[in-house]
Amino acid sequence: MSLKAFHVLFITASSALAFGCGIWGLRDFFSQDGRASDLIFGLGSLAVGIGLILYERYFMKKLKRVSYL
Repeated sequence: MSLKAFHVLFITASSALAFGCGIWGLRDFFSQDGRASDLIFGLGSLAVGIGLILYERYFMKKLKRVSYL
């Protein structure tokens, strides 16, 4: 596996994890025991997930001519 393929896989998994944590935080916030820290955690995680997607898009454009092998 090339470094490019590993990087794409790792960033994809990281963004999925960030979105999962964001949903978890927001779900905890909207429960009966919701706290402001849950909202901050949820929104921050969603922002990180969006940032990782934008970074992966930039990375793919930058290394367009490099193969995955």
